[in-house]
Amino acid sequence: MIIDCHGHFTTAPPALGQWRERQIKAFEDSGARVSPETLHISDDEIKTAIEQGQLKLQIERGTDLTVFSPGAGKMAHHYGDEQTSLVWSQVSNDLIARVCGLFPDRFAAVCQLPQSPGDALASSIRNSAAELERCVEELGFVGCLLNPDPSDGYWQAPPLTDRIYYPLYEKMVELDVPAMIHVAMSRNPAIQGTCAHYLNGDTAAFMQLCQSDLFTDFPTLRLILPHGGGAVPYHWGRYRGMMQDQGRPPLEESLLRNVFFDTCVYHKRGLELLTDIIPAENVLFASEMIGAVRSVDPETGRRFDDTKALLDSIDSISDADRHAIYGGNALKVFPRLASHVRNHHKQEEVAQ
Repeated sequence: MIIDCHGHFTTAPPALGQWRERQIKAFEDSGARVSPETLHISDDEIKTAIEQGQLKLQIERGTDLTVFSPGAGKMAHHYGDEQTSLVWSQVSNDLIARVCGLFPDRFAAVCQLPQSPGDALASSIRNSAAELERCVEELGFVGCLLNPDPSDGYWQAPPLTDRIYYPLYEKMVELDVPAMIHVAMSRNPAIQGTCAHYLNGDTAAFMQLCQSDLFTDFPTLRLILPHGGGAVPYHWGRYRGMMQDQGRPPLEESLLRNVFFDTCVYHKRGLELLTDIIPAENVLFASEMIGAVRSVDPETGRRFDDTKALLDSIDSISDADRHAIYGGNALKVFPRLASHVRNHHKQEEVAQ
């Protein structure tokens, strides 16, 4: 079974974005709140968005299940206040729950967290733990997105290893769910979003983990670095050397029991590097479809985000490693996916 661990609802019906604009404007103009009850999206609108977008590409590319979350860039944690972020997260997560309810054999839900920058960070992390519990226990979600920069481009928060985040990590361990470390939009004009801020975020988060003993405190905590880990595989020797210079344990010992990388790398040689440097058991198949890059690569004739075709073309990956990357590892990192896999197989049996 081929599990894509990184998908976003980037094709959400326009009403969602329009509601968000009203929410932001009302607060900025007068501090007013816009009720979630004023957002109206029908099941038919959701079905159309999915069937003409993500589901169509799933079928074309031969993937089975997508771990699905709200649009990462649209999390935009810097807008409004703590309550703004909480309500926006609840609205976004409830919509993802509806997608997964309509297509239970094709999508498994991951939630947005109601983080806030500045003085509100600590209380927003407590809110995040509560929202994660709601999504997992009540809505059947399998994980969450964790933004290492809720200031959205200005990096004003403590590192992810700071104790301010511990209430969230305690809840993640209790619920046995992982987090994908994923920045949101960049409002910094010097740092473009998808090709600078995203990759900078992956790289910065890995360095934070290298400099900490977070996994001593949380030995079962699992974190996923998207986009192939940013610069990490390319500079693996630098990280190994730094750890050695500082007298810290080797990367394999200190991080790779807990940190995983996805395959959102949009060219073959980059994926060859990733799968050569990072052990296969730490690599999860992903495409970020439909996401950062939507056009066709003139060199391959396929869309840039068709990472399955790229992986299929790499002969150096063994059959056992390919099986692990395409689905086996996801089931270990996301234990709550097992029920979705069983449901998918039942649907296949019915179809046959």
